[in-house]
Amino acid sequence: MYKYFPHTQEDLEAMMRATGIEKLDDLFAEIPEQIRWHGEYDLPSAKSEIEIRQHFARLCGENQRLTVFAGAGVYDHYTPSVIPSIVERSEFLTSYTPYQAEISQGTLHYIFEYQSMMTALTGLAISNASMYDGTTATAEAVLMAAAQSKKANKVVVSKTIDPKTLQVVRTYAHFHGVELLEAAEKDGATDKADVERLLAEGGVAGVVVQQPNRYGVVEDFGGMADACHQQKALFIINSVAADLALLKSPAEWGADVAVGDGQSLGLPMSFGGPYFGYMCCTEKLMRKMPGRIVGMTRDNRGQRAFVLTLQAREQHIRRQKATSNICSNESLMALYATIYLSVMGKEGLKAAAQASYAGAHYMLDRLVATGHFQPAFNQPFFNEFCVRYDGDVDRLMERLLANGILGGVKIDDHTLMIAVTEKRTKEEIDRFVTLTEEDAK
Repeated sequence: MYKYFPHTQEDLEAMMRATGIEKLDDLFAEIPEQIRWHGEYDLPSAKSEIEIRQHFARLCGENQRLTVFAGAGVYDHYTPSVIPSIVERSEFLTSYTPYQAEISQGTLHYIFEYQSMMTALTGLAISNASMYDGTTATAEAVLMAAAQSKKANKVVVSKTIDPKTLQVVRTYAHFHGVELLEAAEKDGATDKADVERLLAEGGVAGVVVQQPNRYGVVEDFGGMADACHQQKALFIINSVAADLALLKSPAEWGADVAVGDGQSLGLPMSFGGPYFGYMCCTEKLMRKMPGRIVGMTRDNRGQRAFVLTLQAREQHIRRQKATSNICSNESLMALYATIYLSVMGKEGLKAAAQASYAGAHYMLDRLVATGHFQPAFNQPFFNEFCVRYDGDVDRLMERLLANGILGGVKIDDHTLMIAVTEKRTKEEIDRFVTLTEEDAK
C-alpha cells in the first residue's frame, strides 16, 4: 500500500530470523534497563500534508528575525536567490560519494570548478574537494605539517586565532602526539618576535596564523614565511574565504597551506551549519593533503570528463598509510559556494567585500563619535572590529536584542566585537548607534 516504506512486515520477519531475534526490541537488549525510556512519547496524532506544513509554518513564525551585527566566524552575507534553484538540479544534488565517474559527472564537474575557484582565491596550486568546516581543516593542516617533517613534532599556533578553532586543533594534536606551542599576541596581533623565538628553539613543523584574526584585525605577515622556511616549517594561514576577494592572498604571504571556513561564500547562517572547510596547498604538499582531488581528462571519444584523481584516504589505502581518516566532504555546501562564486564573479565578490569594509569603518567612526566607545586595538581591520564600551556591555546587548538587533560578540566585560557585511544598511547602523546612545544616558 505504501510503496515508499523501505521494509514490509515480511522483510522485518526475514531479518529477525537471520539475526536470531524474536522481536525488534531484542536489538536493544544491551542497553541497561535503568537508562531506558518507558514512558509514552508526546507525539501528535497523524496529520495531513497541509496540516504538517501549517504546523511548521507556525513554528517558524515563532523565530525572532534579528538584524545581525555578530560575526566571530559566521557572517550574515547575501545569498543570490538563484542558488537554491540551481542546487536542486538533478545532475548536482546527490548525497552519494562520486566513486562511479560515469554516473557522477555533474558532481565531479562542480567539485572541479570549486577547486579551480578556491585556488584562484588563495593563489595556491592545489585544492581538495572541501572539508567538514574551517576548524577541522585547520586541525588537518597541523597534522599535515607534522606528517611532512620526519623529526619535528611541534606546531606553533598564534593566540590570535579563533578560540573555537584552537580547541579543535588541541584535540587533534593531543591524539596524534603533536605538541602545540602558543605564540603570544601583542596589541591584538601575533607577536612576530615570539614566533621567531619559538622557531629558533627547533623542532617546529609548522606555524598557524589567522587572517583576519579572532579580533577582526588584518595582520602583517611580512617575513614570517621566510622565518618558517628557514627552519623547514610550514606556514599555514586560516582565512575567511570571502575576505580573500580584497585581502592579500595566502600565496602572496608565502603560505604553504591555506585553510578556513567557506560559510562566507553565500551560505546562510542556518543556526550554526552545515558549512564547509576549504584547504589549498602547494603542489609539493599535494600527497600530504587529506580528502580527495577531482581532475579533468578525456574519454575514449575525446570528450572532456571528470574523475577522482587523488584519494589519499583510509577507504582506499591501508589505514596506517592514510593521510587522514576523513572519509567524506561537505560536497553540497561546496556546490552552494561554487554557484555563489560563479554568480557573483570577481567583480561581485570585490563589491560585496568593499561594501562590508566601508560599512564597518563607517560604523566604528559613528560609535567613537558618541564618546562611549574606543577602538580596542590600534590595528587595521576589514569588516569586523573590537570596541571598548564605557558602560555595561551585557545591558547594551540586551537592549539591542529587545529591539531586534544581535549586537555583536562579547569579548570581555568591556569589549564588544562587531561585524558588518554588505547586507547591513546605513539606516541599520545608525539605529544601532542611536540605541547605544540611549543606553548610555
